[in-house]
Amino acid sequence: MKTLITGITGFVGSHLADYILTHQAPTQVLGLARWRAPADNIRNILEKITLCYGDLIDYASIKRILAEHRPDIIFHLAAQSYVDYSFLAPAATLEANVIGTCNLLEAVKTLKQESGYDPVIHICSSSEVYGQVKDDEVPITENNTFRPASPYAVSKVAEDMLGLQYWLSWKLKTIRTRMFTHTGPRRGQVFVTSNFSKQIAAIEMGLQPSVVKVGNLNSLRTFLDVRDAVRAYWLLVTKCPAGEVYNIGGVETMTVGEMLNKLLKLSKVKDIKVEVDPKRLRPSDVTRQIPSTEKFCKATGWRPTIPFDDTLQALLDYWRHYYDVKSYKMPEARELEMGHAKFVPAMPK
Repeated sequence: MKTLITGITGFVGSHLADYILTHQAPTQVLGLARWRAPADNIRNILEKITLCYGDLIDYASIKRILAEHRPDIIFHLAAQSYVDYSFLAPAATLEANVIGTCNLLEAVKTLKQESGYDPVIHICSSSEVYGQVKDDEVPITENNTFRPASPYAVSKVAEDMLGLQYWLSWKLKTIRTRMFTHTGPRRGQVFVTSNFSKQIAAIEMGLQPSVVKVGNLNSLRTFLDVRDAVRAYWLLVTKCPAGEVYNIGGVETMTVGEMLNKLLKLSKVKDIKVEVDPKRLRPSDVTRQIPSTEKFCKATGWRPTIPFDDTLQALLDYWRHYYDVKSYKMPEARELEMGHAKFVPAMPK
């Protein structure tokens, strides 16, 4: 069996590749990557995977890769996934996420018509499509109204609906997920759990004042470990029918402030202050994301297994390791590029 992961060099893509190689051998792992994409997250598995260089914005390159390799399963994870950046660059976000997804689906459709190629395609949408939900809409089901509150969320609505449309119109075997908040080692430094962890690690090393800069701490989130998330993705493509959509998320719900307090308790420094930075507040925010995952759990038997405290410990240790390596000026300890790091410490079993 061949699997293609778009966005394999990213946070979730690299963890998914790790999972498949470890638990689903002898599945062959292919990864779509742009030639300039940092390979830091997949450095330890480069010899075990096949990188296919192309760009989702370039239809010809995607069709060429699919025609050559004909993967049985496509995990479409590549995206401009930073909500705050989408406010600054809405057109770039829409191009990457909507046009990129359309090119991928159109390439599969054309190859299906030309040669019968018919893979399973996972379309990775987001809980952000639901926007700000009402009190009586919690927990959020797959039937909830869309109220996208950012250009990123709008792009994910379009991506989600493209997946549905290509199933309805052309019977491409798309399965959509709306993933809620997930995190873990390798999470980009622009995302809240990772950003707080990085700041705390820097404080411990004496590299910044003993103050954590924050945005809105009152947002309510249900957190999931990325390693549980990628296990869910594999079950999705092997157990779920085409044309369906599923919420996937954790079971531990808390405010962003409560999450920060957990991290502060794990710190070696006990007098860290918290300070709101107005630049970290969004023009419009989503403050309540609590999923119903009943549909997916019934379909697959999946349940989260990693406690969120373990996730936070692994994430904080990840940033501690980064700064520890950097302090010794090792060649491998160069600055992160958009959240990618060369070294990944051993994760708890």
